Amino acid sequence: MIRKLTWSTLAVGLLLAGACQNANNKNEEAETLAKKAIEIHDEIMPQISAFDKHDILVDSLLSNLSALKAKDATLDTAETRQEFQTLKGDLESATDKMMVWMKEYTMDSTDVAYQQAEIDRISALKTEFEQVEYEAQRLLAPFK
Repeated sequence: MIRKLTWSTLAVGLLLAGACQNANNKNEEAETLAKKAIEIHDEIMPQISAFDKHDILVDSLLSNLSALKAKDATLDTAETRQEFQTLKGDLESATDKMMVWMKEYTMDSTDVAYQQAEIDRISALKTEFEQVEYEAQRLLAPFK
């Protein structure tokens, strides 16, 4: 009977040790993923100040389209207005999405699936930031 009790105790001990090890591995994995999410965030966050400057320039250009037309008679002001308004919306949308992500993100979550989903989410936002920055450079370069 003592032998059965010893084997049972040993089996339970091994199961608990395995469960603890598995929990530690998941915590470490979640922590690693959280660091990666923050690294991506830190890469794109500084672009918000550039987006704010682009937004101010777009506002200025939109209010002065007639002066731009006077300088360049070939300028299609209707098309330019539409492009600037679209860019302005894209700049604001990307910035707003970053603010929402920062507000909603739980860095200390130990849920690996959650952390992976957040990496996917912030990576998609990084791609959006890159596209918006490219479009801003393309549209605003002639007016700087």
